[in-house]
Amino acid sequence: MHCVEVADFLIGEGHPLAIISGPCVIESEAHTMRSADMLKKMFADTPINFIFKSSYDKANRTSIQSFRGPGLEEGLRILEKVKREFDLPVLTDVHQPQDAAAVAEVCDILQIPAFLCRQTDLIVAVAETKRVVNVKKGQFMAPWDMKNVVEKIRLSGNNKIILTDRGVTFGYNNLVADMRSIPIMQTFGVPTCFDATHSVQLPGGAGNATGGNREFIPILARAAVAAGANCLFLETHPDPQRAMSDAATVLDFKELPALLDLLTRLYEVVQA
Repeated sequence: MHCVEVADFLIGEGHPLAIISGPCVIESEAHTMRSADMLKKMFADTPINFIFKSSYDKANRTSIQSFRGPGLEEGLRILEKVKREFDLPVLTDVHQPQDAAAVAEVCDILQIPAFLCRQTDLIVAVAETKRVVNVKKGQFMAPWDMKNVVEKIRLSGNNKIILTDRGVTFGYNNLVADMRSIPIMQTFGVPTCFDATHSVQLPGGAGNATGGNREFIPILARAAVAAGANCLFLETHPDPQRAMSDAATVLDFKELPALLDLLTRLYEVVQA
């Protein structure tokens, strides 16, 4: 497996577990800074490599009235402040090819959302920044079909690739997680991540918003580590009931320390 370098650590087989975590969307500068500070302190007592995540724009919201974020310029300013003041690697979503270059000036990892994982122009633009590219497997995609996405990135001159599973569509308003996706996508020679928060979503299940079953997040996270995932994606929030995006599926900060301890011990067993 080709390991991927992020900041001062590697993601891949034989290296410590990495976790991407943070609020789904940038709600404000103060909220983002406070969240990054709290999360850094939680991860400091673990051997896990922490990557801060938050989005400057959520372009795929269910309703046009849903909060989308502060936008590219203000969002990147806030993420750059997080990176500088807390010395953390940062990740954010990119929805449009024309945003890629600006995002790459700030972020260590550029993420392609699941719904956009087949959009060649976006994939090429993100790949050409030479930053690490994290592609979420579409809910409509088989894991073996992600090989074509990997090839698009590699042929664009970038071998710094992570693939993330986030569940697959199972009828209307429901997702299921197939842990076979993790070893299957690892056969492409890339580290594989599992998104335990979006995998418990009920897309559009709340009518004008996405619902979900937050109580299953720890179960799926444990299952993914047991299946050999190199990385986890866990959206978190200090007050989930007031979260401005994905309120039904962000993990409460209060639940994170116990879960990190369990995941650390489980990862050690799997890697032994």
